[in-house]
Amino acid sequence: MIDIDVNPYKADFPLLAGKPDIAFLDSGATAQRPACVLDAQRAFYETMNANPLRGLYSLSVEATEAIAKVRSQIAALIGAVDDRGRAQANDIVFSRNASESLNLVAKSFAPLVLKPGDEVAITIMEHHSNLIPWQQACAAAGAKLVYLYPTPEGVLTDEEIAEKIGPATKIVAAVHVSNVLGVVNPIENLAKAAHDNGAYLVVDAAQSIPHMPIDVRELGADFIAFSAHKAFGPMGIGVLWGRHELLEQMPPMLTGGEMIESVTEQGAVWAPVPEKFEAGTQDAAGIYATGAAFDYLVNTVGYDAVREREEALIAYAMDQLKSLPYIHIIGSLNPADHHGVISFNVEGIHPHDVSSILDMSGVCIRAGHHCAQPLLAWLHCENLACCRASFAFYNDKSDIDRLIAGLKAVWSTFHPGE
Repeated sequence: MIDIDVNPYKADFPLLAGKPDIAFLDSGATAQRPACVLDAQRAFYETMNANPLRGLYSLSVEATEAIAKVRSQIAALIGAVDDRGRAQANDIVFSRNASESLNLVAKSFAPLVLKPGDEVAITIMEHHSNLIPWQQACAAAGAKLVYLYPTPEGVLTDEEIAEKIGPATKIVAAVHVSNVLGVVNPIENLAKAAHDNGAYLVVDAAQSIPHMPIDVRELGADFIAFSAHKAFGPMGIGVLWGRHELLEQMPPMLTGGEMIESVTEQGAVWAPVPEKFEAGTQDAAGIYATGAAFDYLVNTVGYDAVREREEALIAYAMDQLKSLPYIHIIGSLNPADHHGVISFNVEGIHPHDVSSILDMSGVCIRAGHHCAQPLLAWLHCENLACCRASFAFYNDKSDIDRLIAGLKAVWSTFHPGE
């Protein structure tokens, strides 16, 4: 059993090391960055600050090679490789965030396959970033948006999948790990149901890639999107992977510099994938630092250590939360069903008040609708809000103990003398 009293990681994170008076439990919104990521971002500007692809001088060539290396690194990381195990780097598109990546699929791919009367199937657990784009895509095409609903514990059953994904389905979009319930969705089952009906599967992996390895071939996805900032990288960097033949068919969502092969007065020829989707100057330093973030996550810490430590943290946190009679945990009561997040409410107290009072004790949690209003409505959460503590491997027992002590203070604030 791993010792969560001991924390070998906080020293790697300058903000956590410099602010020992806080318990940061909001990594599901954005993770902290290790020093190696901050160093990489600064190193890019200090040693190779030039536009990738746009110059033949050595600085620009070096920047171009650095970005190409990160593209290959991410392709290998998510199993986007050919039969010989070679990374398919050109299938990796860099964007600003997972939201932009998902919008790219909805705006550039969906019109190629949707027509009036077709269906797009999504889960009620979707983050707004994987919900609103499909609302708009369906409205534009005259298609119908169909929702899959889980059990109260968050499980998508085979029966629900079979009922909601059928011959009229053209696209299935699903979150890999729910940012509210913490459950892992059966992506492989969704992929089979989609492909058996001639549909395509889009996966939002923003909440899974910080916690577990991803293999696009094993999942059976046609597109996968995630952000760097939840995986210990910089803000402003998103990733989209898609099957190459699908990316080839898609028109660009944005147009401008460097996404063209040639331009005339009356027309243009697009550059190949992925440059076709990367108009304008990219955040090259952020992409370079994203490579450092995944190197740290995978090679310095390792997914096995992440899983082992986070399982122990979740188990301890769930046990402590269950000991408080006024805490209502949302979703499954089994710690094994929670990956990175535990959502809860304090009886009779608004989540915003809970968060504000916890902040007075240096405890940082998220409170609100978590960009998942339809899910919270379906869960009958009062005020369409709940509290969420989200964990990373850099947390320890003391962070959870401070959360529990803070929740006791919240309760006593509203119930003095009890």
